[in-house]
Amino acid sequence: DIIAEMIADDPEITKDIREKTYSSGVICTEAADPEEKTVYDMYYDRQEAISKIPNHRVLAINRGEKEKKLKVKITVNSEDMHGIIAKSVIKNEKSIFFALLQETIADAYKRLMAPSIEREMRNILTERAEAEAVKIFAKNTESLLMVPPVKGKKVISIDPGYRTGCKVAALDETGKLLDHGVVYPTKPRHDVVGTKRELARLVKKDGVNTIVIGNGTASRETEEVVSEFIAEQAPSLRYTIVNEAGASVYSASELASQEYPDLDVTVRGAMSLGRRLQDPLAELVKIPPQSIGVGQYQHDLDQAELSRTLGHVVEDVVNRVGVDVNTASASLLGYVSGITPSVAKNIVAYREENGAFTDRRQLKKVPKLGPKAYLNAAGFLRISGGKNPLDATSVHPESYEVATTVLERAGVKASELSRGGVPDIERRLGSISALASDLDCGTLTLIDIVNELKKPGRDPRDDAPEVVFSRSALSIDD
Repeated sequence: DIIAEMIADDPEITKDIREKTYSSGVICTEAADPEEKTVYDMYYDRQEAISKIPNHRVLAINRGEKEKKLKVKITVNSEDMHGIIAKSVIKNEKSIFFALLQETIADAYKRLMAPSIEREMRNILTERAEAEAVKIFAKNTESLLMVPPVKGKKVISIDPGYRTGCKVAALDETGKLLDHGVVYPTKPRHDVVGTKRELARLVKKDGVNTIVIGNGTASRETEEVVSEFIAEQAPSLRYTIVNEAGASVYSASELASQEYPDLDVTVRGAMSLGRRLQDPLAELVKIPPQSIGVGQYQHDLDQAELSRTLGHVVEDVVNRVGVDVNTASASLLGYVSGITPSVAKNIVAYREENGAFTDRRQLKKVPKLGPKAYLNAAGFLRISGGKNPLDATSVHPESYEVATTVLERAGVKASELSRGGVPDIERRLGSISALASDLDCGTLTLIDIVNELKKPGRDPRDDAPEVVFSRSALSIDD
């Protein structure tokens, strides 16, 4: 027993055994009850190399084991393992203790090393799989938040359903609720005529030009009725499908009840869908990122790590896009670098009490927004139509002097920024590195300033593919 423990505690031997197990070991799964049909059928009597098993299968196996539907074990060739240990332990094969040492090696591996190495392999696989899952969550969340907004559209938003009908909300260009109701285009009522009549009323009354349909239950049946309505009565209308993941989380949240205390939960949900088209980022930040539904096995992951990573993604996207301080909600402002949720509420309260901000420096008057917070946040907060045209750009107030000098060197007035910028500013300036030296400014900083002056307030979401709209899709040919 003492020798076996010494073998098991030897770091060099353990390292070799670990590496060999990872490279040649096999993870085996079998049914806890072979007679029971479960969603884990594909993992009954399955074997896969540890080094090659995909991460999503690791998470599936872990969940099946946790639900007691699968039995999981790791197998390796024990003789190979004995050989690895023997190379370090047995120095003389002619020793009278040779047979005893072989038995001790076998005992050390089976009793002490194998169970420990198996647990370690499972932990390695799980950590690898969870890290990849969080990374995919982050990537998908970023892609969803970077969907370009559809601005200037009056929208009819439809949250599909069967028994309780489809909730309908009409929104103006800014997302303000104009009208709401319920239609029943699907079974059991199947009131197609009444649905088309109500849609026609809203289109005429509110001047709607776009219809949004949630992608949940009864989405396709609702889409069919909507496309028929467009083809028959409103050929100039367009419609699109939006992802409704998390809409119910928002509509029942405390935030939604504070924003719309007089509206029913279902109406809030329908409004959220329409606003996801008008400005996806501004609407989706109201929902916990892990509730957006853009990854796998989210409930099996480290919730703190997932929340932290997705929070960083949302913060990164919000700061990359920039926020209009005069229209943004407290939810959106709360993701700006340097702005806490309480300060975000103070900004909104100050705006409501004193009117729209006309200068970035006014932010210093907001309660609890100190000099450091202002320093962090100012470059990400935009003020359109303010006193200083640079306030509508991502140029930080610290660099206003440099930006003003650059405009003077280019022979351009600051007022040009509000007319779309100076597209040919680089030609006017000549060598950027030489100018950076003259202005005692970092070259990279100057490049950023010049790019912003070229196209002020540029929205990086404009580079993403546009939202796909349909007029009617009644057949496979359509």
